[in-house]
Amino acid sequence: MVDLLQVVYKALDDKRAEDIVILNMKNISLLADYFIICHGNSDRQIQAIAREVKEKAEENGFDVRRMEGYDSARWILIDLGDMVVHVFNKEERQFYNLERLWGDAPQIEVPSVSE
Repeated sequence: MVDLLQVVYKALDDKRAEDIVILNMKNISLLADYFIICHGNSDRQIQAIAREVKEKAEENGFDVRRMEGYDSARWILIDLGDMVVHVFNKEERQFYNLERLWGDAPQIEVPSVSE
């Protein structure tokens, strides 16, 4: 079985998402087990990143519950059940600073990405 974390990370990496952070939310929040936070440098790149995550997750049999914010491309949220992916515009990411907001959540190492 393919690991969702690896699928999502590879999709983010393939579309050159920047500063990818994975937060382990298991003992912190009831919303999800993991938050993955990253940003892109243009509206088109941010949308491409989100689209790639959605497509790769579905291709590997994972359920994409919903995707919000796609049209504005400022902060796209992809709900994958136990995992929530946040794809930000750089300025929005700095403003909301989820890494600081969820500072109690341990960051985990990026999973190995196999081709």
